[in-house]
Amino acid sequence: MAIHPGAGKPAPKSELVNIPKLVSSYYLNEPDLEQFPEQCVEFGTSGHRGCSYNVKFNESHILAVTQAICDYRKANNIFGPLFLGKDTHALSEAAFNSAVEVLVANEVQVITQENDDFTPTPVISHAIVTHNKAHPHELADGIVVTPSHNPPEDGGFKYNPPNGGPADTEVTKWIEDRANQLLLEDLVEVELFPYAKARRSGFIKYEDLITPYVEDLSNIIDFDAIKQANVKIGVDPLGGSGINFWPVIATHYGLDITVVNEDVDPRFAFMPLDKDGKIRMDCSSPYAMANLIALKDEYDIGIGNDPDYDRHGIVTKDGLMNPNHYLAVAIDYLMTHRPNWPNNLKVGKTLVSSAMIDKVVNDLGKDVYEVPVGFKWFVDGLAQGTLAFGGEESAGASFLRKDGTVWNTDKDGFILGLLAAEILAVTGKTPSERYREFEAKFGAPLYKRIDAPASSSQKAKLKSLSASDVKADVLAGDKITQILTHAPGNGGAIGGLKVVTESGWFAARPSGTEEIYKIYLESFKGEAHLNELEKEAKALVDSVIR
Repeated sequence: MAIHPGAGKPAPKSELVNIPKLVSSYYLNEPDLEQFPEQCVEFGTSGHRGCSYNVKFNESHILAVTQAICDYRKANNIFGPLFLGKDTHALSEAAFNSAVEVLVANEVQVITQENDDFTPTPVISHAIVTHNKAHPHELADGIVVTPSHNPPEDGGFKYNPPNGGPADTEVTKWIEDRANQLLLEDLVEVELFPYAKARRSGFIKYEDLITPYVEDLSNIIDFDAIKQANVKIGVDPLGGSGINFWPVIATHYGLDITVVNEDVDPRFAFMPLDKDGKIRMDCSSPYAMANLIALKDEYDIGIGNDPDYDRHGIVTKDGLMNPNHYLAVAIDYLMTHRPNWPNNLKVGKTLVSSAMIDKVVNDLGKDVYEVPVGFKWFVDGLAQGTLAFGGEESAGASFLRKDGTVWNTDKDGFILGLLAAEILAVTGKTPSERYREFEAKFGAPLYKRIDAPASSSQKAKLKSLSASDVKADVLAGDKITQILTHAPGNGGAIGGLKVVTESGWFAARPSGTEEIYKIYLESFKGEAHLNELEKEAKALVDSVIR
C-alpha cells in the first residue's frame, strides 16, 4: 500500500473528529438487526468495536452487551466484584456510563478508578488476578472500555473473565449471541438504573488502582538496576490511559522519566497521521510514533503505548524497534536474567511472529509454544506459570514475576517498556544493539504483511483448509518442511495456513471484516527471496481457494 503523503506529519484540522456529533450519534442512532444484520454485536479478538456513525457502537449495543455479561456471570456463578476500566477515546466515556447503569441494576459490585480516572487494560488484568489469588471463593472479573489503538471515532468494549485475560471464543460467542438476542427483543430484558443514582447506590466503589499496581511492579522489574544506571527514559503516552501512572512510577522508584506529551484529547489532535493518512495511536508504527522518534537522541530509551496500554513501542537512538525484533531481545534477556524461574518454562509466540524468536529460544535450549493469532492462547500458560512469556507480532506481550508466578494474563505495555530500560541498565546495550548481535549470529530476516483480495466463499475455504490440500513441496527455491493448519504449540486451528522452509515462511489468514486475506511473510535470504516468497505464496494460496 502506498504511504500517504501526510504520514508522520501533524493531523490537519479537517481530519479531527467532531466529538459532539460522535457522542450524539452514540445516543441517537439505533441498530436495526432485522433490516441491517451488520449492525449486530460482533466480538473480534479484542471485544466488540465500531463507530457510532455507522451504527456499530451505540448505546443499545453497550446496554445489551453489559446485560449479556451480567447474565454470563450469573450462569457461571461469578459473584465477586467486577473491575471496570476505560481509556481516553470519546466513546469510552459514554459506554462506561452505560455499562454502570446496567451493572448496578444487576447488583454487580463495581470497582473503578477513583476520580473517574482512566484505567489501562493490564491494570485491570492485574487487579483481577491479584483479587482472585486472595479470594478464590469470590471470583472477580472485568470490563475494559477501549478500542485499543483504533482511530478517535471508534469505541470498544471487551470482557476479561476471572482468569484475568481476554475472554476466549466460547465466552465471547455466548455474550455475543445473548447481546444480539436482547437487541432483537428491543432490550426488554435489560435492567437499568439511572446513572446519577447508580453512583450513590453503594454498588460503585472508587478505589486507587494506581498505587497497588505501581508498588507491585518491583516484583517483575529490576528498578534498582535502572536507577543505579541512571537510564534516561522518555515516555509518550499517546494521550492514553496510562498517562497518570508514569509520574507515580518515577517518584516511587526514583527514576529519570520524562513524559514528553501530557495532552489528553479525545480528538487525538496531537497525533501524526499513520501510513494511510488516518489518526491511529499505533505505537508500533513509525509514522504514529514520529513525535517520540524525533526525540530519540535526548533519551536512552523511549517508550510509547496505545490508549489502553496493552501494546508497547520501544525507541532507542537507532529509532523505533520493529516489534518482532524487540520480542526476541526481551525473551533472550528474561530467560537469562531470571534465576528463580523454573528451567522447564516455555516461550509463547503467535504463529505469525518472527522465526528469529524460534532461533533465539532454541539456542537457549528452551521450547517454543506456538499458537494461533490472539493473546487469549497464552492466558492459561501465564496463569499456571508454565509459560515464561507470551508475545504477539503486533507489539503485545506479558511475562512472569521474578519468582516465576503469574503477574497478569493480558498484554502489558508498562512492563515491556520498563524492561527495555532494565536491559540497557544491566547489559549496557540497548535492545536494538542486542538485536544486531542476533542478526550477526542467526541472519537478518525481512518481515512483511500484505493483503490480497478474496470473496466470502474463498475466505471460508481458506479458513477450512487441511494440510493435504497443499500439493507443493518447494517454496521460493527451498524444500517445504512444514504445512500447518493447526498451531504446533496447542493444536489450535489457525483459521488459515502456514508454510515453512529452512529459509523462510508465510502464513495466510482471512480477514474477519473485509473481502481480503492477509499474508505474513519472512525471509532469512534477503529482499529478492522475500519477493519470490510473496509471489509464490499468493499463487499457492490462490490455487487452493479458487
